[in-house]
Amino acid sequence: MAKQQSNRVLAQNRKARHEYFVEETYECGIELKGTEVKSIRQGKVNLKESFCMIRQGEMFAEGMHISSYEQGNIFNTDPLRPKRLLLHKNEIRKLFQAVKKDGYTLIPLQLYLKNNRVKLLLGLCKGKKLHDKRETLAQRDVKRAMERAMREYK
Repeated sequence: MAKQQSNRVLAQNRKARHEYFVEETYECGIELKGTEVKSIRQGKVNLKESFCMIRQGEMFAEGMHISSYEQGNIFNTDPLRPKRLLLHKNEIRKLFQAVKKDGYTLIPLQLYLKNNRVKLLLGLCKGKKLHDKRETLAQRDVKRAMERAMREYK
């Protein structure tokens, strides 16, 4: 019998899609402690202010807040500690070259469970200007109006 793939979303960075153009996405593993995994499964994680950096050939997620696990006692870690991301070396090199370009950054977009493992959806993003944000909002309003008109027409 085939094993079912279940992707349960634990946290999303909705602000990232508003602030950045997402050029490419990468799925990567994340190195966590046991109490951090338990806290993430309870949904006590915040991706809003997080970003990724490459240091000495390794990639780290900075600013990702994972609250302390209530029953964790001495095993709890610092909620804002840098978490190492698990990617292949050639992917890290490729991302490093892309980040060196002007205006590109690495932003965590989503944290989810895949086959009982915590995965991170990483986006290679370019910052939006104010007029781009306004244009996105205008397009969304037009789309809503069209859908509303189609519903009334039926």
